[in-house]
Amino acid sequence: MVKSPVLSLSSGKRKSAIARARIRKGVGRVYINRRPLELFEPELARLKMQEPLLMVGDRWKNVNIDVRVRGGGVMGQASAARTAIARALDDWLEDPALTEMFKKYDRSLLVNDPRRKLPKKPGGRGARKRRQKSYR
Repeated sequence: MVKSPVLSLSSGKRKSAIARARIRKGVGRVYINRRPLELFEPELARLKMQEPLLMVGDRWKNVNIDVRVRGGGVMGQASAARTAIARALDDWLEDPALTEMFKKYDRSLLVNDPRRKLPKKPGGRGARKRRQKSYR
C-alpha cells in the first residue's frame, strides 16, 4: 500500500459503532462528528477518546484529526473513535515504540473488540431471559 504524505485513513469498531478517522498535517485540532473534542459530552466519553492523544505526548500537535462515528451508543462510539484515533496516529508517526506502548497499555487501542450482542431466542424477552412458569 502506498502511503499518502498528506492524508492517512483508519477505522475502529465497537459493538455496532463504526468510526473513521482522517489525519493530516495541521495545528492539533481533533473533531468528532464535526464537533471539537474539547466540547464533546459526556466527559467520560471525551476522556476515553483523549487517551491515545495523551500517550503520544506533543507529537499530535502538528496534525489535524477528523473522526466520523455512526451507530451504537455514546460509549460504544467513544471506544470506536479511540481505536480509530490510535490507529491513525500509529500509522502516521510510524514509531514501533509507540505501537508497543499502545499494545502494553490496552490492546483494544489497536485491535477492534470482537464482542457482539447475542441474538434474541424464542421463549423469552431476550438472549437469556425466559418467561416464568407457573404450575398452579
